[in-house]
Amino acid sequence: MTSASFAVHPADTPLTVAIVQAEVAPDLEGAIARTRAGVDEAQSAGATLVVLPETWIPGYPAWLDLCRDAALWNHAPAKAVFARMARDSVSVPGAAFDALAAIARDAKVTLVVGVSERVDRGPGRGTLYNSLLTIGPDGRLLNHHRKLMPTYTERMVWGAGDAEGLRAVDTPAGRVGGLVCWEHWMPLARQALHESGEDVHIAAWPTAHEMHQVASRQYAFEGRCFVLAAGALMRASSLPPELEPHPDRVTAADQWVLRGGSAIIGPDGRYVVDPVFDRPAVLTAELDLGRIREESMTLDVSGHYHRAELFEFRALRTGRRPAGEG
Repeated sequence: MTSASFAVHPADTPLTVAIVQAEVAPDLEGAIARTRAGVDEAQSAGATLVVLPETWIPGYPAWLDLCRDAALWNHAPAKAVFARMARDSVSVPGAAFDALAAIARDAKVTLVVGVSERVDRGPGRGTLYNSLLTIGPDGRLLNHHRKLMPTYTERMVWGAGDAEGLRAVDTPAGRVGGLVCWEHWMPLARQALHESGEDVHIAAWPTAHEMHQVASRQYAFEGRCFVLAAGALMRASSLPPELEPHPDRVTAADQWVLRGGSAIIGPDGRYVVDPVFDRPAVLTAELDLGRIREESMTLDVSGHYHRAELFEFRALRTGRRPAGEG
């Protein structure tokens, strides 16, 4: 991660943002190609901030919950699927990350993308993390957040993250931060982001169903910021062929098992762009960052509604990760 050398988006100038909601790709090469296509479409619509959902690359492991025996100890087919997932995960630094950086640089956008991250060097070699990468329009890595606590069956495939990326950072699109999925129900993680001063918050989900919509809207209202809630699409036919789907959870090959639900939300908790389900879409909106100041008049959980003389909070950041980890 390097320091920024660009001007932050001025609050009195409209900001055009986009969420790319698309079907997950079958492999890493396809995921990079779909990322480029989505970013190019968003950039052609005027977006300077483009967002893709949780573990967009190589796709959220929905098989953990939708396939029979996937969570069994020492189940050979599940181990084969995991090995393929690890192979197609993104190393930071690494060739796949370089491809993402090139996409952001070529389109001249700030890109926020969820990835399954693989550590290739050092004592943590082989570990996977559920990560959110913020890449500037010059291709530099501006922030690298690892999901703090994998949830339920996710603990079989991802390690627990740290607080190094738990913050908003300056980008040409304003101060941008993000959390992954159930981190939106971790009050102290939310507060860490609020205190870092977000203009735009990325709420990365595998699919943004009803309760995820509730959490995203609550976050916007609480943090007095814009929220881009990003979800992906996946059909049952894309589940790993090695594993048998649960018959009571998957009833047809063309069934959506990840339904999207991407939406854009204002700092009052109301939708700027309503959720879109069950179809690909590039959601765009022109945001007035001045609304953040207006809405902060009544609630500011890192300012006049904080009561810093009564409550003390800090995130434990060491400023470093184990050797070899990005």
